[in-house]
Amino acid sequence: METNQNLAFSHRILFLNTLAFTVCFACWTLNGVLVTYLVDNGIFDWSVVQVGWLLGIPVLTGAIMRLPMGILTDKYGGKYVYSFLLLFSSIPMFLLPFADSFLMFAILSFLFGMVGTSFAVGIGFTSVWYPKQWQGRALGIFGMGNAGAAITTFLIPSLLNYFSAGNPQNGWKIIPVIYGSALLLIGIVFLIFTKNKKTDGTPKTIAQRVSALKSVRVWRFGFYYFLVFGFFVAYSQWLVPNFMNVYQTSLVTAGMFATLFSLPSGVIRAFGGYLSDKYGARKVMYWVFGSTIVLSILLMIPQMEVKTAGPGVMSTQKGTVTEITDSYIKIDDQKYPIVTPEKQTQTSSILPSKTTWQNVIVEENQKINKKELIAKGVTQIQFDANMWIYLFLVICIGISWGIGKAAIYKHIPDYFPNDIGVVGGMVGMIGGLGGFCGPILFGYLLNATGFWSSSWILILVLSVICLIWMHIVITKMAKQKEPKQQKATKIILEEELATS
Repeated sequence: METNQNLAFSHRILFLNTLAFTVCFACWTLNGVLVTYLVDNGIFDWSVVQVGWLLGIPVLTGAIMRLPMGILTDKYGGKYVYSFLLLFSSIPMFLLPFADSFLMFAILSFLFGMVGTSFAVGIGFTSVWYPKQWQGRALGIFGMGNAGAAITTFLIPSLLNYFSAGNPQNGWKIIPVIYGSALLLIGIVFLIFTKNKKTDGTPKTIAQRVSALKSVRVWRFGFYYFLVFGFFVAYSQWLVPNFMNVYQTSLVTAGMFATLFSLPSGVIRAFGGYLSDKYGARKVMYWVFGSTIVLSILLMIPQMEVKTAGPGVMSTQKGTVTEITDSYIKIDDQKYPIVTPEKQTQTSSILPSKTTWQNVIVEENQKINKKELIAKGVTQIQFDANMWIYLFLVICIGISWGIGKAAIYKHIPDYFPNDIGVVGGMVGMIGGLGGFCGPILFGYLLNATGFWSSSWILILVLSVICLIWMHIVITKMAKQKEPKQQKATKIILEEELATS
């Protein structure tokens, strides 16, 4: 009975952790919608570079501050650290409507970007309330708070239009007030309805706490998270201009498609925790990296149109060109059928299509030799990269990453039970840096290649590295474990022989 009561209280803590994380994640991605709206509507005259900084500043703050916040969570407990974070972050959010310059907006964005550290705090505060067999599910459910990004991309554009209908210049200011009120309310609820708890063990100094970061395993987990979480955050923003430029969708439609990517990825994280508990995080990560490789290969194929030499038409006899029409060339009395581009009809846009025609290269009354080319063949291969197929694949890779995020954090309590906050903060920091670096790297690839799907080339390379690295480590661990098992078996056999 006592165990059930303890588990019920743990579930309450998990609910409040997840709710707070959802609100924080929605606030963390606010600038992606708000700043774009302010510039598009002429409320602020910021350059493209300034807009880029305002989009990246909260993400960067939330990433680099995860490690110290994780350390504080291990030392003081999640109740006080999480409550302070929520209450503190509400202040710059309430002040945001008073920002009248780029500098002030940037400073306030830097401060409310602290909400991005909520992941490191929540991971530490969730794990201490659950036994080992519940860790994967609990952390997976907590990670569903990633869906907060979908709340912002889906609701805020409509709310901005609604509040700005009567007051175009100042209507947007209600949005930060709503977000600040949500942070303040959740912070008060956290103080009242949660109980503090820290990791077991004797108190540690800062040097002792960060000593776990010397392990290569921490950095390997961070690299995995750089891919599955960092680029999840990156694509949550990058997909909007991607769909608008490649498929000429509206801003509202592009935002909806980005929501379809981020929402399932956040929600499925709980299922990823369940799978990690049942089948093991390693098996799940094999599936995640393998599916990412396959999906990124499919997604990296761009819209393209390739023209090359095709089957032409050659004369079978010597003679003179007497007539040229759209359907044939006549040499003396013999007609040579040709196909013109105008006669080609577009085929399915889902699979690549091929069209072939001939361009006439002779003129009437021209003398022709036997086996001379009279119409040059052209073959055109066209691939439209169907938008709905592309969207489906994007959703699939988002789901795969959602499962992977849970599997990675299933590893941390197993390997670092007394340093969950520190290690979780470090892994989260590396992952958050992926969200900051991703759009920048995508931009360089776009400029270098000229096509939007080039970003998936980077995903392919990173996922291959992750898979190979993980497989090498697991193989090495299995080889090290095998002699120990053989030795233990030998000892057991010797003891049985001695007693027989």
